[in-house]
Amino acid sequence: MFGGMALGETAITGLLTGEDVLCTAAAMRALGARVVQEDGVWRVRGFGVGGGQEPADVLDLGNSGTSARLLSGILASHRFTSFMTGDGSLRKRPMQRVIEPLSRMGARFEARDGGRMPLAVIGTDELVPIEYTLPVASAQVKSCILLAGLNTAGETTVVEPEATRDHTERMLRHFGAEVRVVPADNRGKRITVVGWPELKARDIVVPGDPSSAAFAVVAAAIKPGSDVLVENVGVNPLRAGLYTTLEEMGADLTFENEREVGGEPVADLHVKGGVLKGVEVPPERAPTMIDEYPILAVAAACAEGATRMLGLAELRAKESDRLSSVAAGLAANGVRHEMGGDFLVVEGDGKPPAGGGLVETHLDHRIAMAFLVLGMAARDAVAVDDGSPIDTSFPGFAALMNGLGAKIEAA
Repeated sequence: MFGGMALGETAITGLLTGEDVLCTAAAMRALGARVVQEDGVWRVRGFGVGGGQEPADVLDLGNSGTSARLLSGILASHRFTSFMTGDGSLRKRPMQRVIEPLSRMGARFEARDGGRMPLAVIGTDELVPIEYTLPVASAQVKSCILLAGLNTAGETTVVEPEATRDHTERMLRHFGAEVRVVPADNRGKRITVVGWPELKARDIVVPGDPSSAAFAVVAAAIKPGSDVLVENVGVNPLRAGLYTTLEEMGADLTFENEREVGGEPVADLHVKGGVLKGVEVPPERAPTMIDEYPILAVAAACAEGATRMLGLAELRAKESDRLSSVAAGLAANGVRHEMGGDFLVVEGDGKPPAGGGLVETHLDHRIAMAFLVLGMAARDAVAVDDGSPIDTSFPGFAALMNGLGAKIEAA
């Protein structure tokens, strides 16, 4: 997206070729960017801030809530009408959280009940800057507003009561935008972007996704005798909550070869199998690991004692109601647990879980991958009802895990 809004050609290496990225690339092409892949390098020739063209067809974002929400900020700041849709899972996800602030700026929307997709975006190039306090900790909503602010006169400010992942702010600076970040009350921040910058193409090296690395790391941590090195993983402190939690649980996990790539901290994660113990995960950590709770629940099922995870309400607005999906998967595999409106307690006894269950994924890639990892440690094999959503974020997951010693196969 940034390459599309910049002038010149951006070369991107290390980019995941999952369906989320492919859908995003197709959307940027529809807006007028030139996006090609050559020998593992993606090249994007942009149209500049506010220079996108009206898409000739509906933009299909597949399963990617991140793509849909960020793209809505770009579309809202252009003087044309566009339409977005997605798969069955994405069409159930709430878009009202971006519709509300973008409407304040001057865009208009038509949506299904509850602000759900398909979504019509009636944009304008005369948006007004706003100061918006996030009602929920969401890097997607923050990023959507900042992207809209690029093609808005003056200064657009987002106030976040709790700090969320800051990849957008880092990349805005990387491409030449003026961004100011100052502390707000307690743990929060005020992020301001100055409108109408001339973004200039910059090459990008994408580090490994910490959310994807989590599956191999947890699989190694819960399997005695394991010794795995996961190279080149982004360890931005606003994304590393799972790894902090695993260390508290006693995982044999070390960060090696720590460095910085493209403004992002990166390291190699070295993990060995061992004994884990239950811990309490505080609610303020949730924004730094919101996508990792399904795989943390798997680690907790293999740990000794209770693991209490607090502040999980946002899990109910993911690709599925992840809180309920995780709880149901645990129940199907004989793992004791307790679920509330915004918490989950998992009881482990330090021994392999029973397993043997069939888990309903509800088209959620992280539920599918997490419970396949549980199957590696369980006494009996674990099955998931549909593994196809995995390709949205982690194509080749089964092959990679099997290369590390797993036995994942079609049921």
